[in-house]
Amino acid sequence: MNLKNKVVWITGASSGIGKSLATLLSSQNTKLILSSRNEMALKKVKEACFYKEGVSILPLDLEDYHNFEEKVKEAISFFGGVDVLINNGGISQRSLAEETIISVDKRIMDVNYLGTIALTKAILPYFIKNKKGQFVITTSIVGKIGTPLRSSYAASKHALHGFFDSLRAEIHKYNIKVTLVCPGFVTTNVSKNALIGDGSAQEKMDTATANGIHPDRFARLMLKAIQKEKEEVYIAGTKEKLGVYVKRFYPKLLSKMIRKLSVT
Repeated sequence: MNLKNKVVWITGASSGIGKSLATLLSSQNTKLILSSRNEMALKKVKEACFYKEGVSILPLDLEDYHNFEEKVKEAISFFGGVDVLINNGGISQRSLAEETIISVDKRIMDVNYLGTIALTKAILPYFIKNKKGQFVITTSIVGKIGTPLRSSYAASKHALHGFFDSLRAEIHKYNIKVTLVCPGFVTTNVSKNALIGDGSAQEKMDTATANGIHPDRFARLMLKAIQKEKEEVYIAGTKEKLGVYVKRFYPKLLSKMIRKLSVT
């Protein structure tokens, strides 16, 4: 699918993968709607875009998911429609399950899962009416494999896979596509912003994250998957991708490997 002159709505667009996707798509004359909680950061992303006239800003908090029908109406009003919704917003975690208070579990599920599916459901009638559209969801390799310090995060990403695999089957007859994108480690602020057990931010970058894929390179690979309308793609290092296949064919072996991972 050629995205030139298409309208693409990106959540979590103020930094990291979302920012890199925005600047890349703008260089291809794609019309963009950029959303996140941070309006000032979104304005900076817009300024970094090649085709600024084709970029609109729509502040949105995924945790406040009860008014998304109005947000969808506003998004459609910018350019007269939406062709692709990239559900990229989310928050991570770095804490042991036994040390994580339940309000942290709830917040992660509210943002990563309920906020994402609420926005998806809000725009779904529009896609069905037009008999076209594409949902792109940034999940995680941890959406396939649970690892230490990420129990709530992994649960939220696993939930996204369950929901969107089901949705894909339901909306196939309307020519609506679903693409699940599973990142491994990407060099963004995701680990700095990750919640620890008491709900505060970790405020430091993991070594693995610091050594991950650059978000600009990730965005290029993600764009290829979107254009090819792939159902699911793993954009990660060799070890992370290998883990997905070991889990599928040798689950006990993977369990032993995961137990050896550091949890400090």
